[in-house]
Amino acid sequence: MVNGRILDPGLWQQGQDKIDWAARFMPVTRSLCGQLAESGLLRGKKIALVLVLEPKTANLALELAKAGADVSVMCHASSTRDDTAAALDRAGVTVFSRTDATTAMDHAFALDLLDQRPDILVDDGSSITRLAHTDRPAALETMIGATEETTSGLRPLRVMQAAGELRIPVLAANDALCKTLFDNGYGTGQSTVLTMLDLLGSPLAGRNVVIAGYGYVGRGVAREVAALGGRVTIAEVDPVKALEAAFAGFRVDALARAARTADLLISATGIAHTIDVEHLLALPEGAAVAVSGGVDQEIALDAVLAAGATRHPAAALVERFALPNGRNILILDDGGCINCTAGEGNPIEIMDLAFGVQTAAIEHLLTHGAGLANAVHLLPASVDDRVARAKLAAMGARLDVPSRAQQEFLGGWRSTNPRLSAESSVAASITGARS
Repeated sequence: MVNGRILDPGLWQQGQDKIDWAARFMPVTRSLCGQLAESGLLRGKKIALVLVLEPKTANLALELAKAGADVSVMCHASSTRDDTAAALDRAGVTVFSRTDATTAMDHAFALDLLDQRPDILVDDGSSITRLAHTDRPAALETMIGATEETTSGLRPLRVMQAAGELRIPVLAANDALCKTLFDNGYGTGQSTVLTMLDLLGSPLAGRNVVIAGYGYVGRGVAREVAALGGRVTIAEVDPVKALEAAFAGFRVDALARAARTADLLISATGIAHTIDVEHLLALPEGAAVAVSGGVDQEIALDAVLAAGATRHPAAALVERFALPNGRNILILDDGGCINCTAGEGNPIEIMDLAFGVQTAAIEHLLTHGAGLANAVHLLPASVDDRVARAKLAAMGARLDVPSRAQQEFLGGWRSTNPRLSAESSVAASITGARS
């Protein structure tokens, strides 16, 4: 057990003030946790959260605790807010998180969290889920299951599943539409681009911005860059996504060639070495490089340093890399998850949807976890419906309903189309199938 789980208990009041502010904009999380409280499902259950530790996450932790759970929170140093940690600690939530933690301390904190023997693990990046399999297998014996928040975190879990190594069911919270469409597509795009601009202190208007990857995050980044006047080029290995980017009005090119004229190069893939040495060497003098979301070495910093580059401080969370070809480029936030470590994370309303999905995932594990195979599972569409309805209600928006004539038309269509699932609702048929 590491001593000093938080840095400064005296920061609790300023942390609580920020938590209270965020709570005003999180009706979905509050509503779904309230329903869990009424059901009694959480009473006495141990829930471990491994999420960016800031006021939005704190609200999820406090709402789950209010619903009856014994909540623990762990976060790596770079994504921790010490005042938030202090406020949670004062509220009775067990916190393993401080900004001055070394890599060894973060590892020890993760093991301490697993030693709490949580019933459900809510993970971000799947590092703690994987750590449990290697260093704390006993924790898996009593664990109902886990949920995973990110695309990059699901990849290794699916590899483990294919190899027969996954020992618990995992719900792919990331793949729920109310998470992916909004958190990845809007929240991450907005928060990462704005954080990059804050660090650079310069506008995007008229600048050449190259984005590697045109998934949900890449689309969101491209939309924000274009809205701010940047000229967007997309580099994509998937021909369908590349075509989609072209139809959206963006230039499409190979990354090595596009990098030659980039003022700002952004990776949005969640795959290591997306921006490799050849791409860094192709950049013009003074170009900046950053990651939207990200995994370790998504910008191949270790490789370019091994090739002869040197790094020098330039500004807060900005370094100048002197490349072996004589050019100088700027690396933002050490290639890290820039909106979490250098900014304030995704907008509150966006995270409210993501945490609504996580709350529903926790409920799904509590009610169905015993019958789930040790695999990565998609959440049922009813979860998205529930989260979306809660958000629409908070917005004061009204859903339309199918008329009797529409229902009769679709009923007749079903009778002559036996391949149409009988479980498909009339409303879903009218609005179109979900992909």
